[in-house]
Amino acid sequence: MLVLSRFKGEGLVIGEDIIVEVVEVTSDKVRLGIMCPTDIPVHRQEVWDAIQRSASVAASGNEDE
Repeated sequence: MLVLSRFKGEGLVIGEDIIVEVVEVTSDKVRLGIMCPTDIPVHRQEVWDAIQRSASVAASGNEDE
């Protein structure tokens, strides 16, 4: 894992076309802005995990899990 320190308004570039910028910092929360092509999906980690679980259940054919 790469760990970076950034201030509000600063960002980082991933590849050639993904930019992640720190939009706001509060005492216990950081808001990020993500600019990328519309064909690249962007999800919060918990949403991605739920999508993966659903796909796994659908692939196994057991929707009761």
